[in-house]
Amino acid sequence: MAGLEFDVSPPDIDESRQPGEPPLDFVHRLAREKALARTHPGRPVLAADTMVFIGDRVFDKPSGPEEAARHLRDLSGQTHNVVTAFCLAENGDVLSLSSVLSRVTFRRLTEREIANYVATGEGLDKAGAYGLQGDGGFLIETIEGSHTNVIGLPMTEVLAVLNNFGRASFASEALEI
Repeated sequence: MAGLEFDVSPPDIDESRQPGEPPLDFVHRLAREKALARTHPGRPVLAADTMVFIGDRVFDKPSGPEEAARHLRDLSGQTHNVVTAFCLAENGDVLSLSSVLSRVTFRRLTEREIANYVATGEGLDKAGAYGLQGDGGFLIETIEGSHTNVIGLPMTEVLAVLNNFGRASFASEALEI
């Protein structure tokens, strides 16, 4: 939508949380490691990671439908944080490491709503077990902050960083998510 051409090249890194690692440190570390795991000589790498959390509890991508339903039950009627950290690197050097935090409040969900949403399969590959961009929009009561951040990549902030480093006009961006 922003007119950038890019390649998607998922890095092979360990995405395990270290014992006692705070959620914000965790998501920043993952974005940085992803950016540095791939090099494309003369081309920038933009890597990102999105995390859903309340306090120190991280709601990862669910391992299956049962865990997805548990995530949604625990998020029901609650306000949680969605943070996306993104890192711009080039030739193995970090140019920028930033993050955007949004606060999302879920409606109170019924068991039937949870079961019906889980059955769509939409949230099985997403942090928090839901996707704002699809059927999961009905789960949400309010969003404070960037909507595109909740979807997975805070476009306003990412484009600002790319422009700051003269990269938004390049035709061959390498995107790592």
